[in-house]
Amino acid sequence: MEPEAAIPGPRNPPTLSWLSVSRNLLLAYQSFGVVYGDLSTSPLYVYRSTFLGKLQKHQNETAIFGAFSLIFWTLTLIPLLKYVFILLSADDNGEGGTFALYSLLCRHGKFSLLPNQQAADEELSAYKYGPSSEVAASSPLKRFLERHKKLRSVLLIVVLFGASMVIGDGVLTPSISVLSAVSGLQVTEAELSDGLVLLISCVILVGLFALQHCGTHRVAFFFAPVVIIWLFSIFSIGLYNTIYWNPEIVRAISPYYIIKFFKETGKDGWISLGGVLLSITGTEAMFADLGHFTAFSIRLAFGLAVYPCLVVQYMGQAAFLSKNISSIPNSFYDSIPDSVFWPVFVIATLAAIVGSQAIITATFSIVKQCNALGCFPRVKVVHTSKNIYGQIYIPEINWILMVLTLSITIGFRDTTLIGNAYGLACMTVTFVTTLLMALVIIFVWQRNTILAVAFLLFFWSIEGVYVSAALIKVPQGGWVPIVLSCIFMIIMFVWHYGTRKKYNYDLHNKVSLKWILGLGPSLGIVRVPGIGLIYSELATGVPAIFSHFVTNLPAFHQVLVFVCVKSVPVPYVAPEERFLIGRVCPRPYCMYRCIIRYGYKDIQRDNGHFENQLIQSIAEFIQMESVEPQFTASESSSLDGRMAVISTRTVQSTSSLIISEIEDSGLSNLSSIQSGKSIALQGLRSAYEDENPQVRRRQVRFQLPPDQGMDPAMRDELMDLVQAKEAGVAYIMGHSYVKARRTSSFLKKLVIDIGYSFLRKNCRGPAVALNIPHISLIEVGMIYYV
Repeated sequence: MEPEAAIPGPRNPPTLSWLSVSRNLLLAYQSFGVVYGDLSTSPLYVYRSTFLGKLQKHQNETAIFGAFSLIFWTLTLIPLLKYVFILLSADDNGEGGTFALYSLLCRHGKFSLLPNQQAADEELSAYKYGPSSEVAASSPLKRFLERHKKLRSVLLIVVLFGASMVIGDGVLTPSISVLSAVSGLQVTEAELSDGLVLLISCVILVGLFALQHCGTHRVAFFFAPVVIIWLFSIFSIGLYNTIYWNPEIVRAISPYYIIKFFKETGKDGWISLGGVLLSITGTEAMFADLGHFTAFSIRLAFGLAVYPCLVVQYMGQAAFLSKNISSIPNSFYDSIPDSVFWPVFVIATLAAIVGSQAIITATFSIVKQCNALGCFPRVKVVHTSKNIYGQIYIPEINWILMVLTLSITIGFRDTTLIGNAYGLACMTVTFVTTLLMALVIIFVWQRNTILAVAFLLFFWSIEGVYVSAALIKVPQGGWVPIVLSCIFMIIMFVWHYGTRKKYNYDLHNKVSLKWILGLGPSLGIVRVPGIGLIYSELATGVPAIFSHFVTNLPAFHQVLVFVCVKSVPVPYVAPEERFLIGRVCPRPYCMYRCIIRYGYKDIQRDNGHFENQLIQSIAEFIQMESVEPQFTASESSSLDGRMAVISTRTVQSTSSLIISEIEDSGLSNLSSIQSGKSIALQGLRSAYEDENPQVRRRQVRFQLPPDQGMDPAMRDELMDLVQAKEAGVAYIMGHSYVKARRTSSFLKKLVIDIGYSFLRKNCRGPAVALNIPHISLIEVGMIYYV
């Protein structure tokens, strides 16, 4: 992490050494299989998609030279100049993508719409990444955006719209890549019907999605060599075709041929740009997958291998087509010399699968990040690798993608129509990224607004032309990404709106602390041994549902902990900074608060240590509280409402508890819960563990150290905590029903009573999403009228 005194702007490249060079070379090698699969397979369908539309009347050498010139400059200006030289410098703690840019903006300006945000979150080490935001504090534009919530909502909608288009890419990329690759069979097997090609493509697609649960890491070693061999193949074929068919094509690098192209084709040439833009599909992966590599390694791979190979391949295809106009419908496969056709066909099919795999994995990541922002229903997230962090698989999204991809493939059967949809989706994501990057230049890099406006106008003028050309093709397939993005946007909006309304209800109906204090330490009911973990979305105050617990349950646990699991606008939260512990009421009440913070790329793993970590954190808080005058400035408590929130550190040798591990067995389990649970419950737990062997874990026992001058009040409180842990832990949640008020408008009732209720009933329950053991769960029903 850079010091705060660093000069604002993109980070300086690291000092080169043999170790860093070798590491970056290895990462550059690995990036071929993950990042460049989609971009490198574009030559399969670009010229076909460009010339089979309006340009059928202009299939001549001038148009072909002009098309190559357009492709060359498009590859140079957008992937090379914009992404490699500029965007890769705008990382968020090493992470890239639209959510990384949005996260940077939220931290350097009050643009976030996430609930539960606290001043303590700004003390996270990841939060301070990049230049200090103090310099830009007086920016009029920043103050204007912070004052108008509607503008911040528009910013979030733009980010989610870009995310929806990425999900659309996840549907269209496998379809066009695999169908384009398999269609090469018809070049040598003329009698092969379109139906059989379609069947083979569908079989490959079903196999691709069916193997997603295995995880990328199991075949990752195979991906990079496939793409490298593919790039070498297309480079060699392109160089051969350039020399053999028409070396004059080299002159088309000059932008003069673009002018000649538009003079020749006019409006038809403008419409054909929807095919040219397919040459940069997959570019966003360079930025989105930055977290798995380094900016230098991605620049190295693109600048020295991917970019020259693609340029030479497009040049060779253009040289071949200039002398073989009739081969435009199968330009790539017809340009392959007969002696190497079958090896190239096989590697092309494998490269198409690799490219599809990359965007499917990216779609899983996008859905996970939307969920962290509170903009997507809870889904099951499976970790496919124990060693590689961040590789996930989402079953529900996987099968939805498969059904949609097969529907697109069977419904269109034509790569040109699919390409029309694909190009619009990719260019929309690029368009959104340009806007966010311009805001980052102003608010994060703190550069002159004129520089940001120049960046925005330059790239929007280029991308706007392509977007306008893609929009013309909406009736010819371009409607697909629009419909898909609208569907996902509606889902995101409904879920976000319902979640916000429910949170606001809790926020405005918090239980008064005076009422709790009036009940006394017993809360007016029997306090039994044990720990009760009460889950709520509130980071401050006591949720309204607590009064339901007190009035409906005849007894409550001796120790109560209000648990809030929330997301913060950083990619990752360090484990030692994850817990915030506070006290809700005076010491005799034994009521605490625990706030668990996750970044938008963090994975909530069920490692079985949560209860133990919580006990250690509370014990550490009790110890730190007893010596509060000795806190350093960075460890001082900050009042959040009426609570002191302490950021806990890793429990070291100074811990106030002695921790010992014992092997979990039936007898030890019975002895540990004997004091707090009935024989029936012991038998139920034993039966549950017999049916679920994975829940058997090593038991941790806490003990107080020998009395060595420990404060008596602190020792008594720690003893109560240890005894409560020995008695058992219960998880308490509200089983909530959200309904619109009777006075609400028809649209609000439609969104809440139908849309939000449907999503809540068909997504994962909060207890399952939070990895709460069902055997220890207590739920109390409550209706929210919002």
